[in-house]
Amino acid sequence: MTSELGYERYFIVSGLLWGPAPTLTIVVGERTFEEDFARVGRWIEEYLSEPSRYPVLPAIRPGEVAAALPDHAPEEGEPFERIMADFERIIIPGITHWNHPRFFAYFATSAAPAAIAAEALAATLDVKVMLWRTSPSAAELESVVMRWLGRLMGVPETWTGVIYDTASVAGFTALGAARESLGLHIREDGMSGRDLPPLRIYATTQTHSHIEKAAIALGIGQRNVVAVPCDEAYRMDPMALQRAIDEDRRAGRQPMAIVATVGTTSTTAIDPVPAIAEIAQRERIWLHVDAAYAGVASILPEFAYLMDGVARADSLVVNPHKWLFIPMDLSVLFLRDEATVRRAFTLVPEFLTTTDGDVRNYMDYGIQLGRRFRALKLWFVLRHMGAAQIRERLRGHIALAQRFAQWVDEDPHWESMAPHPLSLVCFRYHPAGVNDEAQLERINAQLLEAVNATGEMFISHTKLDERYALRLAIGNLRTTRSDVEAAWAILQREAAGLAV
Repeated sequence: MTSELGYERYFIVSGLLWGPAPTLTIVVGERTFEEDFARVGRWIEEYLSEPSRYPVLPAIRPGEVAAALPDHAPEEGEPFERIMADFERIIIPGITHWNHPRFFAYFATSAAPAAIAAEALAATLDVKVMLWRTSPSAAELESVVMRWLGRLMGVPETWTGVIYDTASVAGFTALGAARESLGLHIREDGMSGRDLPPLRIYATTQTHSHIEKAAIALGIGQRNVVAVPCDEAYRMDPMALQRAIDEDRRAGRQPMAIVATVGTTSTTAIDPVPAIAEIAQRERIWLHVDAAYAGVASILPEFAYLMDGVARADSLVVNPHKWLFIPMDLSVLFLRDEATVRRAFTLVPEFLTTTDGDVRNYMDYGIQLGRRFRALKLWFVLRHMGAAQIRERLRGHIALAQRFAQWVDEDPHWESMAPHPLSLVCFRYHPAGVNDEAQLERINAQLLEAVNATGEMFISHTKLDERYALRLAIGNLRTTRSDVEAAWAILQREAAGLAV
């Protein structure tokens, strides 16, 4: 029996569904799926071979992409070629190209080709990594690659790792476990209508904003996220942390968690984790270490110190999709004692009970039930690139950032704004005779807009002690010295054209 389903013979299924070994042929018009997938493969290969052909930041106004698209989904299917044509005509002109070698904004990232291939395979398998039995290979591969990554980074052997989508969810999970560790029965009884003390989370003004969002979602509240003062290098001050904890205890407030950062978003400052861990252990407070960006650098022997003190923490997050050449999204939460996370989040309805025995059911480690097969792309990259090549790439990025910082420091009209231990440099244009901070902010904000409007490069900004600073982050597989030299030349050219 042959039946035609969908449009333009999109699916032609040969064989009875209840018969022996049916065959499946997928046809698009007169074309096969293999041809269309090959078409996509060629596009990807051409794109990755020269992403610099596109402007980094599109010259497009809000609403233009939406205006180019119909108001309603089509009733009838359309040929794949027409969809690809519109992808190139409508979508690509509105893309900010994170894979561009001169993408220097936020934290520069890029996707290794092997990871892109793994994403396609994961989408094809379309497994849901919740129970072990829903995909044994996916569940066990996740455990294995977490051990691989942990050993490369120097994470204690007794710790375990779990993959999430982003550091925001991993951080939320860690703080959920921290709340559970207090023994206040919030999981069962909630927080409302109870005589509970205010729960406190200690961070700094440099801590990523997802910690505040987690506090909102967990019912802790933004006002209970305590901003501990920093030193001149934007690192948490341990003595100030101790004072804040003491003050809260005297006032009847309950310390819940401390968040230390290894590689802050604004400057890549490295909080003194050993001193913070000493306080956390003495005060019996959960310590979460956010190394989402910088943690990967600890696989370099010369940066192994980034993990100093982490063994005394309770949780650690690192994002391979930031600086390990994995496409969005893949964030890893390492845990000293995963039992607390399971206690906080395990909930097994009858239809998910099993007799599989002592296995890891990843649905027990957070708010998600269904989970993507993210471990596959990490496995592909670690195997295809190997640790040696990854180390070489990281060293290259750090060296390029240090060279850029040197050019800034050597020019009397420019200045570095913060220490730059890794591959991010904070700096600003400081023309002679201009010392008013408000004026310097206007000049550098104008410079940021002018540079990004060229489409030749893309940078971002931050504020440090209320001073406006430009940020140049290096982390792309394809970024070379010539790209960084070009960035410096563009900055100088656009600065010279400003009316100061």
